[in-house]
Order: sequence, then structure tokens, then C-alpha cells
Amino acid sequence: MSQENVEIVRAAIDTFNRGDVDAALKDVSRGAFNFEQFRRLLTAFTDSWESVTLGADELIDAGEDVVMPFTNVSRGRDGIEVQARGVWVWTIRDGPIVRVCLYQERQEALEAAGLSE
Repeated sequence: MSQENVEIVRAAIDTFNRGDVDAALKDVSRGAFNFEQFRRLLTAFTDSWESVTLGADELIDAGEDVVMPFTNVSRGRDGIEVQARGVWVWTIRDGPIVRVCLYQERQEALEAAGLSE
């Protein structure tokens, strides 16, 4: 099942980068958190930029978790680019994404997912 979890995350990122926020959220559990509020927040964030690209530098299989070091690039309306780096840990249980947690340090994210370097 864990390789399937990696593919769920990869598909969500690819769909988001094609500009379809709603389709990118299709595998997110509606019961894990306030889904509609999260969707509105994500849409408002992306609408405030000319473009937003989520960069999955790596997808690390950790069972029900997928560790994703990232470099995201957002371009403002004046053409100025901003990069953000960090690590997301996506938790998938029986198909839907039930949690996404942001970490600043790779080692901290790996430990949270039960892995180490």
C-alpha cells in the first residue's frame, strides 16, 4: 500500500501544478479537518500569485506517511519569484490523505514518519 500512497501524493502535486486545486484535493479526507475551510484558504493563496508551483524534490515512502522535501516557487504579479523550502509529511490511511504536516528540517520530518537518515 505504501507505494500507492506515494502515487496519491504525486498525483495531488501534479494536479495542483496544472492549476486545478479542487481536483488536487480529491484524495483529501473530508472528515480529517475542516476541508472546506482548507480548500478556500488554498484557493485564496494561489489566487494571490501569478503562479504557484509545488516542487516535490523527493517522495520518500514511509508506510502510511510520505515524506516530501520540497522547493515551492511562487511568482508575483510583478514577475518576482519567491522560493520556499521545507518538508511535508503526508499521512494517507486506506486511500484518503488525512493529514499534511510541515517541517522545516528534513531530519525532524523523517523522525516524525518513523525514519532516520
